[in-house]
Amino acid sequence: MPPRAPVRALAALVALCVAVVGAVLLPSAAQAATINYVALGDSYSSGVGAGPYDGSSCLRSQKSYAPRWAAANAVTSFQFPACGGAVTADVINSQVDSLSTSTTMVTVTIGGNDAGFASVMLTCRFGSTSACEEAVDEARDFAQTTLPGRLDATYAAIRDRAPNARLVVLGYPRLFETGWCGLFGMSTAKRQQLNEAADLLTSITADRAAAAGATFADPRSYFAGHGVCGDEPWINDVTKIIEAYHPNDEGYRDGYLPALNAVTG
Repeated sequence: MPPRAPVRALAALVALCVAVVGAVLLPSAAQAATINYVALGDSYSSGVGAGPYDGSSCLRSQKSYAPRWAAANAVTSFQFPACGGAVTADVINSQVDSLSTSTTMVTVTIGGNDAGFASVMLTCRFGSTSACEEAVDEARDFAQTTLPGRLDATYAAIRDRAPNARLVVLGYPRLFETGWCGLFGMSTAKRQQLNEAADLLTSITADRAAAAGATFADPRSYFAGHGVCGDEPWINDVTKIIEAYHPNDEGYRDGYLPALNAVTG
C-alpha cells in the first residue's frame, strides 16, 4: 500500500485551497447580514394612526411597519425620516438626504398626499355624494396625468442617492368595507368610489415602481375584511381626528408588515 502521509498532505492542501477560494468568492456571514435600512415616505410609513409618537410634527411611531421590520431583522443601521403629510417633493428635497452609497434597503409609501388624500376624505365624509364624486374624479385625473411623473422623479432621486440599495415601494390599502356601516357611517356609494380610487392609485404606483426596477409590496389583500365598517377594523375611522383613515396598531403589524415580509423574505 502507498504511504498515508503524502495522501494526508494532499488532502490538507486541497482543503486549504477550497477555504481560500471560498473566502475570496463568498462574503462572510457578517458581510452578508449587513442591512442599512432607511424608511422614507408619508404618514402611512411614519406610523400615523398607531401612536405613541416621537414628539415631532412628523408623528413617527415605533409601531409603524418600518421600525418593526428593522427590529425583527436586526439591521445594522436604521434611519426613519418618513413624515406625516409628506408629498413627493418632500422625499426628493429632504428625506433622501438620509441615503448614501452604503444604504442597502429603502422603503417608501408616497403619492397619496400629492393626489389630495386629506381633502378628498374630508369632502366624502362630510359632503354630498355628488361632491364626493367630484373630488374623487379630480384626484383620479391627477393620479393618471401628473402623479406618474412625480413618482418617477422620486424613485430616480432615491436611486441616485442610494445606488446600491434595494428599493421597496409599498402601496395603500382599501380603506373601507362596503357592508352596513351604522346610521352615521359613510354611504356605500362613497365608500365604493374611494376604494376604486385606491385601486387606481395602487395600479399607477405599482407600474411606476416596476419601471424604476423597484419591488412593489401590495398591502390590500392583508387588509381585506379589516377596513372601516368591518367587524375588526385595522383602519381608524373619522372619530380619531388626525389619525382618521390611517392604519391602527394591528394595521401596521398585521397588514403592512406581512406585506413587506412577503417581498423581503
